[in-house]
Order: sequence, then structure tokens, then C-alpha cells
Amino acid sequence: MGAALVEIRNVSKSFTLSRSIINRKPSVLQAVSDVSLDIMKGESLGLVGESGSGKSTLGHVVLNLLKPTAGEVYFDGQNITALRGRDLLPYRRRMQLIFQDPFSSLNPTQSVGAMLSEILFVHRICRTAAERKDKVRDILRQVGLSEAAARRYPHEFSGGQRQRLVIARALACDPEFIVADEPVSALDVSIQAQIVKLLEKLRQELGLTLLLVAHDLGLIQYMSDRVGVLYLGKLVELAPTRRLFAAPRHPYTEMLLSAAPSIEVDAQKKRIVPTGEIPSPLSPPSGCVFRTRCRYALPACATSKLTLTKVGDGHFKACIRNDILGGPNA
Repeated sequence: MGAALVEIRNVSKSFTLSRSIINRKPSVLQAVSDVSLDIMKGESLGLVGESGSGKSTLGHVVLNLLKPTAGEVYFDGQNITALRGRDLLPYRRRMQLIFQDPFSSLNPTQSVGAMLSEILFVHRICRTAAERKDKVRDILRQVGLSEAAARRYPHEFSGGQRQRLVIARALACDPEFIVADEPVSALDVSIQAQIVKLLEKLRQELGLTLLLVAHDLGLIQYMSDRVGVLYLGKLVELAPTRRLFAAPRHPYTEMLLSAAPSIEVDAQKKRIVPTGEIPSPLSPPSGCVFRTRCRYALPACATSKLTLTKVGDGHFKACIRNDILGGPNA
């Protein structure tokens, strides 16, 4: 891995909710709060957290599909936050998204060949119709589909095949960076392994940089070089994958890992059950946002500023306690 391809600097994203009969004042939902991290060229960075932690929102902000409320995103040294229209088009080609639900993200009225050809035409990748046809054939073969698939429509494919089509669409313009948003969660377990192996194969062969958004810790552990842990929009831990899974340093990460299922019969993993309910993102706790569910919480956690501090080589955590060293049997 070399220099950073994507730089996220103090990014926040909030949504203003409409007034209700009970509450006439608009509410503000803070989906992502002051997140900073780099994604290095050629690496796979995993983002984990419970539903509503802000993982997908952050991925969409990175791709400029959502404008951040505050902060900037740099791609290959260029601040893309304020770019629009034609200025953004070259970066659209270099950054792509793999959606969670393959069926709803495909146009049911368009054949596969027409869908891929349109991308090649818009980004001026192929000059002639014959070149586009050849390129479509090559893309389909790359994701394990036959040339005949170009004549068919999305509803004619199985769930796993549709996900291959979504991957083919993302690869059509030869991107450098891909955000994979829960790429296998909508698939049967038997198909998930095939898609995971395909993604890993493509990443290695094409030298792709990947932001993998998932709640499946097994997938994250298999495909990620580093892992970022989000809780209520806050980045609470960031570490190389092996280090994070072996010795988490934040109580929330420790809780997530303890809840992950294991197929090992003799596994002696202790389940950590958090206290309290998940706070509302409309009114997050002061200080450390995890303190209301944390078994290590101190009175000072209510007023402490949540900042990432270095605790090891490439390992950062946002917790005032330095005596927490989690692990499988902690």
C-alpha cells in the first residue's frame, strides 16, 4: 500500500426531519459525526457497526452521493466535496458503488447489454457500438456470466446472478475505488461465499481500493486489511484487522466481537450483554456516546471529548480508559 487514495477529514452528515404534530420544531438526526480517516491505495477498509451507526451514510458521502454537512473528502489529492456536474464526472468514473439490494438497483426495463453499453457511452470508454459490445462481453465474463446474459433482463436472473450484474456495472468504467455496501447480505448463505470470493479475486487482479460496509464480522475479517468501528455516527476504533479481532481496545468493539457467532465447537467466547437501550441519534449522550451501555463507564465519560488516540501500530481508539484489552475470552 502506498499513499492515501481517499482522505476523509472531519466529515459530519446530519438530516433535518420534518415537524410533527407533537413536536413542531424540526429535529436534527446526526448520522455521521466528525469522522476522519484515510483509505490507502490498494487496501480494503471495513466499516462495522450496528444498524443506524452511519456506515452507509459515510460511504455515500465519500462517493459524493450525499453532501456532507461539514468536513471534506479528498480523492487522489483533489477535494471533491464541492464538485458538481461536469467537474465531478471524471471522478464518478473512478469511484463506484455496489448496492446492497441488487434487484432494486437494476433498471427492470433495460437489458443487461443496454445497461452496460450506456455506461461505456456516457464515460466515452468505447468509441463505436462494436467496441462497446466487445467490452460488455469481457465485463460479463469477468464476473462469471456468459455473453448471452447481455440479451436478458434483470428479472430473468437469480439473486446471485443479479449481484454479479451489479458488480459488472461497477466495473464497467474501470474504477480505482469501490464502496461495497452490504454486498452479500441480501443473498442466500450458499451464494454469499461465491460473491465474496469473486470480489476478493477482482480486488487482487485489478488492484482495486475497497471500502467495505458490512455488519457481518466474518466477511469483514476475511476481506479487510483494516477495520473502522462506528457507533452512533462516531468512529470509536480503527486498527489493522488481525490486531482488532485479537485485542479490541474499545468496549463497543469488544461487545460486537463477543456477539459474533462461531462454528468452533470448543470456543469459550464470553458473551458481553450491554446494559440499557441504544440511544436515539436525535439525542445522543454527552461525552462518549457509548457510555450509557458500557460496562466500564466512569463519571468522567459523560464530559470527556471523544477523540481517537493511538494505542499501538496503526491502532486507534476513542476511550478514556487505558486498562481495557479485550479478546475472545476477555
